[in-house]
Amino acid sequence: MREFLTLDEVDVAGRRVLIRSDLNVPIDHGAVADDFRIKASLPTIERLREAGATVVVASHLGRPKQREPEFRMDPVAEALSRLGGFPVKKLDTVVGPAVEAAVAASAPGDVLMLENTRFEPGETKNDPDLAENLSRLADLFVLDAFGTAHRAHASTVGVTEFAPSVAGPLLIAEVEALGKLMTDPPRPFTVILGGAKVSDKLGVIQNLLPKVDLMLIGGGMCFTLLAAEGYEIGSSLFEEHMVDQVTDVLGSGSGDRVRLPSDLVAADRFAEDAEHRIVARSGFPDDWMGLDIGPDTAAEFARVIAGSGSVFWNGPMGVFEWEAFRHGTETVARALAEHGGFSVVGGGDSVAALRMLGLESGVSHLSTGGGAGLEMLEGVALPGLQALKRWKDES
Repeated sequence: MREFLTLDEVDVAGRRVLIRSDLNVPIDHGAVADDFRIKASLPTIERLREAGATVVVASHLGRPKQREPEFRMDPVAEALSRLGGFPVKKLDTVVGPAVEAAVAASAPGDVLMLENTRFEPGETKNDPDLAENLSRLADLFVLDAFGTAHRAHASTVGVTEFAPSVAGPLLIAEVEALGKLMTDPPRPFTVILGGAKVSDKLGVIQNLLPKVDLMLIGGGMCFTLLAAEGYEIGSSLFEEHMVDQVTDVLGSGSGDRVRLPSDLVAADRFAEDAEHRIVARSGFPDDWMGLDIGPDTAAEFARVIAGSGSVFWNGPMGVFEWEAFRHGTETVARALAEHGGFSVVGGGDSVAALRMLGLESGVSHLSTGGGAGLEMLEGVALPGLQALKRWKDES
């Protein structure tokens, strides 16, 4: 049984619905540069419209220090309207009389978008006054932003204190996909971790390692682990302060499940046109840096993926934006797309790599929440989900 109330359990016809979506997308020269999160959020918004609700969309964008023009929601509203094929009325503020009047004047099926929630200083402080003002805009609150469910903010947690609250379909899909990996993953269960820093993923490693069959590690984070095992890593990315903790993990009872690269692509500098060559991990050149896993490692990772029942992938294997250092990430992505089993990919870079290669349709679930997904896999209780549980308990 689900731990949250859902849209299936409420009637939204003729009601004002405030939906917290995750529309935190990259903006380039005033336009949306990657619409993945908008497309992922769109079905819930369309469902509310078609059911006869007045839809008020809230989201943050970036990390503004104040009301900086480059963080306004206008390009997001334009992209949502274009992709959805319906008008979106963009409002200039988050709360206040003008917003309340605009919502009151709207009809069923209308969609309004609030300004960047982080333009309000009370947002990240979970200010109860801001949360109450947000609740005045709606008869019902829908949390559909898994990517911010790990933040106790006014628009994710605070508003649930003042308005009946349910989980949106996208949030439920995220929770169920990741929950399956944590409780009953088809075996063998393989986790692939990459990206820059092992410090960002140590909690995931510690929590999942006893539960997985194999953990494959590439990306910049692999060099701290290789250094902990005594390998020379040249000038590769290295978190010296993490060595003791990494050593403890590798030396634990589950440490033999970790697979590190046997070969790497080393470059003489961090540049797209850098001189580069394939090296064995035992022969890394001084003053060079690793920017991808090597072809032997990539092939081995692909073989493991092919033989797995379920796979979770977070973090690229190298600097995939540059063609010379893309092979490892592309090999993993293609192996996942051809896998046929249950697969979850989380983290913006991994999802971006799949989409760049046109392989996203081959994955069971693409997660919109990098940090939230990692925290959930660490076993951390997410504040947004905890807030929704209260409404289920009281129903």
